[in-house]
Amino acid sequence: MEEIIIKSTIQSAQLNELTVNEQQLVQLAITATDRSYAPYSHFHVGAAVLLENGEMLPGCNQENAAFPATLCAERTALFAAGAQWPDVAVTTLAVAARDTSGELTEEPVTPCGSCRQAIIETETRFKRKVKILLYGRNRIFVIDGIRHLMPLSFSDF
Repeated sequence: MEEIIIKSTIQSAQLNELTVNEQQLVQLAITATDRSYAPYSHFHVGAAVLLENGEMLPGCNQENAAFPATLCAERTALFAAGAQWPDVAVTTLAVAARDTSGELTEEPVTPCGSCRQAIIETETRFKRKVKILLYGRNRIFVIDGIRHLMPLSFSDF
């Protein structure tokens, strides 16, 4: 049996180390946590996407008693971008979360598997990586493309 080693690169940064646009995008994701509808988990997640044309769009999680109908913040932001700007590539995605006490999480939270697949689909659609900024009060993970979080995927560009 052969062992295959898969490596991912994730940078850790502080907010002031990001570009001005990236800082604004993170702030939009943080603000979006206040709009989330999370009566079951009480875990409020916000996301924001930066499009190639400079537009920034927020998204937030929307829970439902029928849990499969729940939608994550990352997908609401990506799908809003696709609905409003279908021919414009997403360049960056920022994610922030508030824990059950209402505080912003100390450490970054990562997208679920469904969201990771939606990000892969976005990269495939536009044939370009989506930079991912995962916010935590202690640090921000900066990831150059979803394949660092999901290296084995259904599609590739």
